[in-house]
Amino acid sequence: MTPSLDDLLQASAALHHDHLCPKQVLGVRMGLRAGRELGLDLPQADKRLITFVETDGCFGDGVSVATGCWIGRRTLRVIDFGKVAATFVDTLDRRAVRIAPHANARALAGLFAPEAASTWEAQLLGYQRMPDEQLFSLQAVALATPIEQIVSRPGLKVICQACGEEVINEREVIHAGAALCRSCAGQPYYQPIEAAYPAQAHNASTILSA
Repeated sequence: MTPSLDDLLQASAALHHDHLCPKQVLGVRMGLRAGRELGLDLPQADKRLITFVETDGCFGDGVSVATGCWIGRRTLRVIDFGKVAATFVDTLDRRAVRIAPHANARALAGLFAPEAASTWEAQLLGYQRMPDEQLFSLQAVALATPIEQIVSRPGLKVICQACGEEVINEREVIHAGAALCRSCAGQPYYQPIEAAYPAQAHNASTILSA
Protein backbone atom coordinates (compact mmCIF):
# COMPACT_ATOMS: atom_id res chain seq x y z
CA MET A 1 0.00 0.00 0.00
CA THR A 2 1.29 3.44 -0.93
CA PRO A 3 2.21 5.37 2.24
CA SER A 4 0.23 8.51 2.99
CA LEU A 5 1.71 11.96 3.57
CA ASP A 6 1.27 11.44 7.31
CA ASP A 7 3.05 8.07 7.13
CA LEU A 8 6.02 9.63 5.36
CA LEU A 9 6.18 12.60 7.70
CA GLN A 10 6.26 10.23 10.65
CA ALA A 11 9.04 8.24 9.02
CA SER A 12 11.05 11.40 8.44
CA ALA A 13 10.46 12.62 12.00
CA ALA A 14 11.63 9.25 13.33
CA LEU A 15 15.06 10.00 11.87
CA HIS A 16 15.16 13.13 14.05
CA HIS A 17 14.05 11.75 17.42
CA ASP A 18 10.39 12.20 16.43
CA HIS A 19 10.90 15.88 15.64
CA LEU A 20 9.27 17.24 12.47
CA CYS A 21 10.29 20.54 10.90
CA PRO A 22 9.10 22.54 7.88
CA LYS A 23 12.05 21.51 5.72
CA GLN A 24 11.23 17.83 6.24
CA VAL A 25 7.69 18.55 5.08
CA LEU A 26 9.04 20.26 1.97
CA GLY A 27 11.31 17.30 1.28
CA VAL A 28 8.52 14.74 1.62
CA ARG A 29 6.07 16.70 -0.50
CA MET A 30 8.72 17.41 -3.10
CA GLY A 31 9.44 13.69 -3.42
CA LEU A 32 5.75 12.89 -3.75
CA ARG A 33 5.36 15.58 -6.42
CA ALA A 34 8.29 14.18 -8.36
CA GLY A 35 6.74 10.72 -8.34
CA ARG A 36 3.53 12.06 -9.84
CA GLU A 37 5.38 14.15 -12.43
CA LEU A 38 7.58 11.26 -13.58
CA GLY A 39 4.89 8.60 -13.24
CA LEU A 40 6.89 6.56 -10.73
CA ASP A 41 5.60 4.53 -7.80
CA LEU A 42 7.48 5.92 -4.81
CA PRO A 43 9.14 5.24 -2.45
CA GLN A 44 10.97 2.99 -4.85
CA ALA A 45 12.17 -0.52 -4.15
CA ASP A 46 14.74 -0.42 -6.97
CA LYS A 47 17.27 2.18 -8.12
CA ARG A 48 15.45 3.66 -11.09
CA LEU A 49 15.17 7.15 -9.61
CA ILE A 50 18.25 9.17 -8.71
CA THR A 51 17.81 12.42 -6.80
CA PHE A 52 20.14 15.39 -6.45
CA VAL A 53 19.38 17.55 -3.42
CA GLU A 54 20.85 21.04 -3.34
CA THR A 55 21.48 21.23 0.40
CA ASP A 56 22.15 18.84 3.24
CA GLY A 57 20.24 18.46 6.50
CA CYS A 58 16.71 17.41 7.37
CA PHE A 59 15.30 18.43 3.99
CA GLY A 60 17.23 15.58 2.40
CA ASP A 61 15.79 13.08 4.87
CA GLY A 62 12.30 14.12 3.86
CA VAL A 63 13.18 13.58 0.21
CA SER A 64 14.68 10.18 1.01
CA VAL A 65 11.71 8.73 2.87
CA ALA A 66 9.34 9.87 0.11
CA THR A 67 11.42 8.60 -2.81
CA GLY A 68 13.44 5.69 -1.46
CA CYS A 69 16.61 7.44 -2.65
CA TRP A 70 19.45 7.15 -0.13
CA ILE A 71 23.15 7.91 -0.14
CA GLY A 72 23.86 4.33 0.91
CA ARG A 73 22.06 3.04 -2.18
CA ARG A 74 23.87 5.55 -4.43
CA THR A 75 20.54 7.03 -5.50
CA LEU A 76 20.84 10.29 -3.55
CA ARG A 77 23.51 12.91 -4.25
CA VAL A 78 24.14 16.18 -2.39
CA ILE A 79 25.08 19.09 -4.65
CA ASP A 80 25.56 21.81 -2.07
CA PHE A 81 24.12 24.97 -3.64
CA GLY A 82 22.52 26.00 -0.35
CA LYS A 83 19.01 25.69 -1.82
CA VAL A 84 15.98 23.74 -0.64
CA ALA A 85 15.53 22.23 -4.09
CA ALA A 86 16.09 18.91 -5.81
CA THR A 87 16.37 17.37 -9.25
CA PHE A 88 14.78 13.96 -9.81
CA VAL A 89 16.08 11.79 -12.66
CA ASP A 90 14.33 8.77 -14.14
CA THR A 91 17.31 6.70 -15.25
CA LEU A 92 15.15 4.56 -17.53
CA ASP A 93 13.72 7.22 -19.83
CA ARG A 94 16.22 9.99 -18.85
CA ARG A 95 13.49 12.50 -17.93
CA ALA A 96 14.48 14.89 -15.18
CA VAL A 97 12.56 17.52 -13.25
CA ARG A 98 13.85 20.14 -10.83
CA ILE A 99 11.48 21.16 -8.05
CA ALA A 100 11.86 24.13 -5.70
CA PRO A 101 9.52 26.05 -3.40
CA HIS A 102 7.98 29.20 -4.83
CA ALA A 103 9.68 32.33 -3.54
CA ASN A 104 6.48 33.36 -1.76
CA ALA A 105 5.67 29.91 -0.30
CA ARG A 106 6.90 30.88 3.16
CA ALA A 107 4.64 33.94 3.22
CA LEU A 108 1.64 32.03 1.88
CA ALA A 109 1.96 29.19 4.40
CA GLY A 110 0.26 31.20 7.12
CA LEU A 111 -2.90 31.52 5.04
CA PHE A 112 -3.29 27.74 5.24
CA ALA A 113 -2.64 27.57 8.99
CA PRO A 114 -4.54 30.42 10.63
CA GLU A 115 -4.40 28.64 13.99
CA ALA A 116 -0.58 28.65 14.04
CA ALA A 117 0.96 30.34 17.06
CA SER A 118 4.25 31.19 15.30
CA THR A 119 5.79 31.61 11.87
CA TRP A 120 7.57 28.28 12.30
CA GLU A 121 4.32 26.47 13.08
CA ALA A 122 2.61 28.21 10.17
CA GLN A 123 5.23 26.80 7.84
CA LEU A 124 5.07 23.35 9.42
CA LEU A 125 1.29 23.15 8.98
CA GLY A 126 0.91 25.29 5.87
CA TYR A 127 3.43 23.28 3.84
CA GLN A 128 1.37 20.17 4.53
CA ARG A 129 -1.84 21.79 3.30
CA MET A 130 -0.84 24.04 0.40
CA PRO A 131 -1.74 22.88 -3.13
CA ASP A 132 1.26 21.77 -5.18
CA GLU A 133 0.89 24.64 -7.63
CA GLN A 134 1.14 27.21 -4.87
CA LEU A 135 3.95 25.45 -3.04
CA PHE A 136 6.31 24.39 -5.83
CA SER A 137 7.79 25.42 -9.14
CA LEU A 138 8.72 22.65 -11.57
CA GLN A 139 11.14 22.75 -14.48
CA ALA A 140 12.13 20.01 -16.91
CA VAL A 141 15.93 19.88 -17.00
CA ALA A 142 18.83 17.93 -18.47
CA LEU A 143 21.87 17.02 -16.40
CA ALA A 144 25.13 18.78 -17.24
CA THR A 145 26.94 15.44 -16.79
CA PRO A 146 25.45 12.25 -18.28
CA ILE A 147 23.86 10.03 -15.65
CA GLU A 148 25.98 7.08 -16.83
CA GLN A 149 29.11 9.03 -15.97
CA ILE A 150 27.75 10.02 -12.57
CA VAL A 151 26.72 6.49 -11.62
CA SER A 152 29.75 4.81 -13.25
CA ARG A 153 30.03 1.01 -13.34
CA PRO A 154 30.64 -1.52 -10.57
CA GLY A 155 34.10 -2.92 -10.01
CA LEU A 156 36.08 -0.06 -11.53
CA LYS A 157 39.03 1.06 -9.43
CA VAL A 158 42.52 2.45 -9.80
CA ILE A 159 45.36 3.22 -7.41
CA CYS A 160 46.42 6.86 -7.21
CA GLN A 161 50.00 6.98 -8.42
CA ALA A 162 50.83 9.74 -5.95
CA CYS A 163 49.30 8.77 -2.58
CA GLY A 164 48.65 5.08 -3.21
CA GLU A 165 44.99 5.24 -2.16
CA GLU A 166 42.26 3.43 -4.09
CA VAL A 167 39.88 5.46 -6.26
CA ILE A 168 36.53 3.94 -7.32
CA ASN A 169 33.67 4.88 -9.65
CA GLU A 170 35.94 6.49 -12.29
CA ARG A 171 36.66 9.49 -10.09
CA GLU A 172 40.37 9.53 -10.92
CA VAL A 173 42.04 12.36 -12.83
CA ILE A 174 44.57 11.61 -15.55
CA HIS A 175 47.50 14.04 -15.55
CA ALA A 176 50.67 13.58 -17.59
CA GLY A 177 49.67 9.96 -18.14
CA ALA A 178 49.31 9.28 -14.40
CA ALA A 179 46.08 8.31 -12.64
CA LEU A 180 45.61 10.56 -9.61
CA CYS A 181 42.91 11.01 -6.99
CA ARG A 182 41.34 14.45 -7.02
CA SER A 183 43.27 15.55 -3.95
CA CYS A 184 46.61 14.75 -5.50
CA ALA A 185 45.46 16.32 -8.77
CA GLY A 186 45.04 19.66 -7.03
CA GLN A 187 41.32 19.44 -6.21
CA PRO A 188 41.37 18.78 -2.43
CA TYR A 189 38.61 19.66 0.00
CA TYR A 190 41.08 19.49 2.90
CA GLN A 191 44.57 20.77 3.67
CA PRO A 192 46.96 18.43 5.50
CA ILE A 193 48.58 20.00 8.55
CA GLU A 194 51.61 17.77 8.17
CA ALA A 195 52.54 15.49 5.32
CA ALA A 196 52.05 12.00 6.70
CA TYR A 197 53.88 10.54 3.73
CA PRO A 198 56.43 13.12 2.53
CA ALA A 199 57.69 10.88 -0.23
CA GLN A 200 54.20 10.51 -1.71
CA ALA A 201 53.53 14.23 -1.37
CA HIS A 202 56.75 14.82 -3.30
CA ASN A 203 55.61 12.28 -5.89
CA ALA A 204 52.36 14.20 -6.48
CA SER A 205 54.29 17.47 -6.92
CA THR A 206 56.57 15.81 -9.43
CA ILE A 207 53.65 14.47 -11.49
CA LEU A 208 51.76 17.77 -11.47
CA SER A 209 54.83 19.77 -12.52
CA ALA A 210 55.40 17.48 -15.50
